[in-house]
Amino acid sequence: MNTSRTFGVFVQDMLTNEYTEENVSAAMLQQEIKALTYRHIAWMTALRYAMRSKREWETTSNHRTNTEWGIRPPEHDSPLEDELKEYLSESDVEYAMGKGNHQTALLYLQSHHLRRLKESGIIWEFSFLELEGIIKELFTLQGQTERIKNFPYPRQYASLNHYFMWLLLLLLPMALIPQFMDIGKEIALIHPVLGKNFIWFTIPIYVAVAWMFHTMERIGRTGENPFEGTSNDVPIATIARGIEIDLRQNLGEDKNEIPAQFSSKYKVQF
Repeated sequence: MNTSRTFGVFVQDMLTNEYTEENVSAAMLQQEIKALTYRHIAWMTALRYAMRSKREWETTSNHRTNTEWGIRPPEHDSPLEDELKEYLSESDVEYAMGKGNHQTALLYLQSHHLRRLKESGIIWEFSFLELEGIIKELFTLQGQTERIKNFPYPRQYASLNHYFMWLLLLLLPMALIPQFMDIGKEIALIHPVLGKNFIWFTIPIYVAVAWMFHTMERIGRTGENPFEGTSNDVPIATIARGIEIDLRQNLGEDKNEIPAQFSSKYKVQF
């Protein structure tokens, strides 16, 4: 979020006529600023779509809670290509969609565009280096996000923890019942009726313990895959749309032309 805002303000202040051989109109400069800003929004869009793509180890979204409530992130409602058309030229969309990693392709286009502006004098050389540093930082942030998505660690711990949890829940009654029987016998010496029925307390105790272990295991699975699109995941669509609103407002666009923030459902942000 902060890097995007920094990129937005750098683009607006670093594209000038100061070093151009021929004067460039204000309208042309604004057009270049808008193209760079919109391409950055397109990069965020492509990145969140990549993060919402399904992986075989992501199973939380198949849980009954998500399917019955209809919790569905906006990335599942429209294809990426249609979204990119809102921000990019037809040639840029074709280029990005032709690559396996769409978000990387957009950063390449962004860098190429900055180089052309530097060669024409619209961007000063030192300003160009600053903006390329932002592109480098965006690559770093993208790579970190992709590693979380594609290489969850430690995966073996998550798998074994799942099986061990169910093994514990299956064996736990065998440990609880004899203990409660022994406790009931001792209580029966003083309160015969309570001691005789004390074994039935095994059921609520087992349910409470089983629920705690099962819930903690689910929390671990959800935290390991934070971009799956469930109610407990990182709301990357909301974050990206918030950045887009900030950038477009600071471009001076009419508020009626700027898309509204994604609405929440059941108090869940997406």
